[in-house]
Amino acid sequence: MKKLLVFGAALAFAASAMAEKNSELDTIGGKHLFPAKGQSTYAGGGGGGSNLSYYGGNVIVDAKFVGIFWGNEWNGASSGIQTEMIQFLNQFGNTGEYNTITQYYGKNPVNGSSKDFIHKSTALATTWVDTNTPPAKVTDSMIIAEVENYLSNHGGTRDISTVYSVFLPSTSYSDDGSGRTSCGGPNLYFCAYHGAYKDSGGRVIKYASIPYPSCSGCKTSGFTNAQNFEHFLCHEIREAVTDPDQYSGGTQTWRDGRGYEADDKCAWSPTPFIGTGGFAYQYEWSNANRGCVKTR
Repeated sequence: MKKLLVFGAALAFAASAMAEKNSELDTIGGKHLFPAKGQSTYAGGGGGGSNLSYYGGNVIVDAKFVGIFWGNEWNGASSGIQTEMIQFLNQFGNTGEYNTITQYYGKNPVNGSSKDFIHKSTALATTWVDTNTPPAKVTDSMIIAEVENYLSNHGGTRDISTVYSVFLPSTSYSDDGSGRTSCGGPNLYFCAYHGAYKDSGGRVIKYASIPYPSCSGCKTSGFTNAQNFEHFLCHEIREAVTDPDQYSGGTQTWRDGRGYEADDKCAWSPTPFIGTGGFAYQYEWSNANRGCVKTR
């Protein structure tokens, strides 16, 4: 009996340690990473099958999207990808793929409600090309500075319901601050990430880093470069909407018992797919279905 009790306690400790490890490994310095294929920390396949739980935080009820294209490449060799990203952003919030997250709710900092469900979004995206050339290694502080650069060049209006997505050109890679990088960097670990920071006025600004998917660890077989971008943009936007404030010191919102956010639970497995409008998407966890679904 004593051996059984000791064994049971060891299992409980191991499970607790694994939950803590998984939660921490993909969350570094105020951002949530989407690991590349083959990394042990991505959940995939339903992440163990447990539903998400609500932890009392905010959601973005009526989301808006801004695409910031950093580098003149987006007006040249990658102009076609830029055009497709704009088309994707303009329709994403009103798709069945986005609708899956309307089952989730949270506090609404815009109107002070203690429980509002996420809505579909029909807002057209705002986009901007910054023709200045980013460095090869782009740190998180540089991503935040580029969001601030966009804001200062667009009247300084700051919207806590907007996700600002920074697209990097093929000549740059993202670094998470601990030496782990995206495609093009010396230590491939992640493909994209989302985060949040408080500006000088105390507003929580939500953002995403979307590096160029130039390596096999961040590609889906048969996808174009634009479709690989769409896959990660889909993942990061939905997570920024369902768990927006934790990375700025706020309360987390929707997670499972191992610390995974909604899109983590379906990352890479099931395989990303071509859906609404011919664009690429990832499966999304649905509490209502207790599994990964394409649409709702």
